[in-house]
Amino acid sequence: MSGRRYTVRSLGRELVMIVLAAAYGGPFYMLVVMSLQSKDDVQQTPFAPPIDDPQWDNYATAWTTGGAAGGMGPAFVDTVIITLGSVLCLIVVSALTGYVLARRTSRLSNALYLLFVLGVTIPSTLGLVPIYVVMRNLGLLGTYQGMILLNTAMLTPFAVFLYTGFIRALPREFEEAAQMDGAGMFGTLVRVVLPLLRPITATVAMLTGLIVWNEYFLAIVFLAGSEIANLPLQLNAFVNDYYTDWNLVMAGAAICILPVLVVFLALQKQFMKGFAGGLRG
Repeated sequence: MSGRRYTVRSLGRELVMIVLAAAYGGPFYMLVVMSLQSKDDVQQTPFAPPIDDPQWDNYATAWTTGGAAGGMGPAFVDTVIITLGSVLCLIVVSALTGYVLARRTSRLSNALYLLFVLGVTIPSTLGLVPIYVVMRNLGLLGTYQGMILLNTAMLTPFAVFLYTGFIRALPREFEEAAQMDGAGMFGTLVRVVLPLLRPITATVAMLTGLIVWNEYFLAIVFLAGSEIANLPLQLNAFVNDYYTDWNLVMAGAAICILPVLVVFLALQKQFMKGFAGGLRG
């Protein structure tokens, strides 16, 4: 019977993985347990699972009236609108830009690509004041359009970087065959290239969508004083200076996490394939 021997090194690797799993799983365990406890149980036995009497009503309360400014329900709708709008705009703009930069070999295209790479490395907060002034003058503060435009501008360099690398790794034979049949550059992009971009599109959607979904700093700056609030901003309203219902805070945090977790599990294969292809290219 052949096979690799179980050695001390193998045991060491397994122990390291167990420790890492516990480190990452511990906070998630506390979140789930505390979200199902009562107020008194959170104060007295925060680590004990409420097996006998789980408080499922905590999620309903967090959804409707959990925070000082209302529940997570309206903020969930606002976050979905901002996230979907930002991701769709990013995919359209970045796919077209990445295709042109990947297939053009001029000095201008190379210079523009380096400019996008530079945009990935420079913190966006450096230009926060002029961006705020421009958006205020355009009347985009506290609006869906303003947040979608802001997120698209902030994340376009990163998305273009991934798209360009992935498209450069694609063979040109299919595009050349389409052009020989009379298809122009736009027709080749729509009929040939875009179907091949599904893995990297899933990757871009996942990464940028996760960033927009969890965005707090830009939301607190550009949505302050408006009726629009994303999930992290609304969850912050659950915490006050006098008394905080931590069971409702944890239930609200679970509401924030669950949709992202479901989407990631559904698209994880496409995500890894596209991410590896984008970096390799």
